[in-house]
Amino acid sequence: MIHYTWATRPTVKKVKCIHTNAEKYIVNNVLTPGNVYDVKNETEEFYFVVDNSGKVGGFYKDYFEEVK
Repeated sequence: MIHYTWATRPTVKKVKCIHTNAEKYIVNNVLTPGNVYDVKNETEEFYFVVDNSGKVGGFYKDYFEEVK
């Protein structure tokens, strides 16, 4: 039940959105190319970030690049 506390957990890392060209889902409503987002959790396929709506959402990693 870790997802209940994601919004208040410390940031794991920061990622920059590089595109919103989704094949299957509409992501341009909650992600903006060029913006940097806080990663709250990560799996092999997804980043769970605080998106433009202020909520934590899961997105494919191919929308992002890590910020060093």
